[in-house]
Amino acid sequence: MRSRIMYIESKADSLQGPARIGRVAFSRSGRSLFYQGKEFLRTTQEFKANYIETATNEPYWISGPRCDGEDRLYGPSGLPVHIDDDVREEYWREIRKKPELASRSRT
Repeated sequence: MRSRIMYIESKADSLQGPARIGRVAFSRSGRSLFYQGKEFLRTTQEFKANYIETATNEPYWISGPRCDGEDRLYGPSGLPVHIDDDVREEYWREIRKKPELASRSRT
């Protein structure tokens, strides 16, 4: 399966929820993603969410991370965006172009 570093934000409780930067795997068709043992299906039926977790039907916003770090759909919220350990160095070096911050585990 093809994989990529992505921004993953839960929209279950509000328009700005807990968020992570992590590596997702894509299905062959590209309609579903897999992250930390969860499957997400692409949707157009949700307000401000583009994926639904299949086990819980909770909405998520999943997109490629931005090089300026402004990944939230509705701008800064004050909530931290956690970065998974397995992608942390690559995220800071390749996406944000700030290798000196590679030890930081959140944006």
